[in-house]
Amino acid sequence: MRRHLLDSAKTLLAHTRFDWTPVKSGESGDLVYRREDGLAYAKIASSDRSADLAGERDRLLWLQGRGISVPEVIDWRDVEEGACLTMTAIRGIPAVDLDGDALLKAWPSMARQLKSLHELPADQWPFNRRLSLMFARAADVVSCDAVNRDFLPPEDRGKPARELLDRVERDLPLRFAQEAADRVLCHGDACMPNFMVDPHSLQCTGLIDFGRVGKADRYVDLSLMIANAEESWAAPEQGERAFAILFETLGIAEPDRERLAFYLRLDPLTWG
Repeated sequence: MRRHLLDSAKTLLAHTRFDWTPVKSGESGDLVYRREDGLAYAKIASSDRSADLAGERDRLLWLQGRGISVPEVIDWRDVEEGACLTMTAIRGIPAVDLDGDALLKAWPSMARQLKSLHELPADQWPFNRRLSLMFARAADVVSCDAVNRDFLPPEDRGKPARELLDRVERDLPLRFAQEAADRVLCHGDACMPNFMVDPHSLQCTGLIDFGRVGKADRYVDLSLMIANAEESWAAPEQGERAFAILFETLGIAEPDRERLAFYLRLDPLTWG
């Protein structure tokens, strides 16, 4: 399958006058290429994922000019072998490449960037990411025995996938009510590789990877942002400070830790 996708990438990029260098692919399995001048990236999806990549294209187009720094769509190609989305680069480096001290300095601007996304008018957003859809996706992944156990926390890797899904399902009534009361436009994968940061000023320059953007409980983003940064902190005090900064920036006086934990239990089950 990967060899077929590599061949498709050559076909889909052959029309350009630039050379392209492969970079690390993400959790979706799509291939990502950087243009030789560093000003653009191309994401290549197999034919069975073309619709998902088209969804990311449409999300980016909707977000243009709405005050959020996101990649601009340059080109779209969809052929029998797969699809290719070409977009501008966001300057900077991924936040995952920063050490703990630098990340903590960048953190307030990252929190503000996320807040700006959450403050967009969700009622105008045409794409949904509501909890019922994500749970249905998790149930499908579990039924297909496709859970990627590398995405699970160490304490859950030896547990049956059905047990993990049942644990999530028991909390659904409460989480449905919370989502209905506090639904915003979420990034959906607010992890450190998707926050771009200027390495000199340590200010967040934008967000990337918008394939999962949709209306959802804001804690979807908060849980992933906090958990994904944990391995970057050199000391617990840094993580505690980042936690406080994030919720202060968003104006949340009393963070709901159980709500954070719920979305961390759900998310790994949706990536099969």
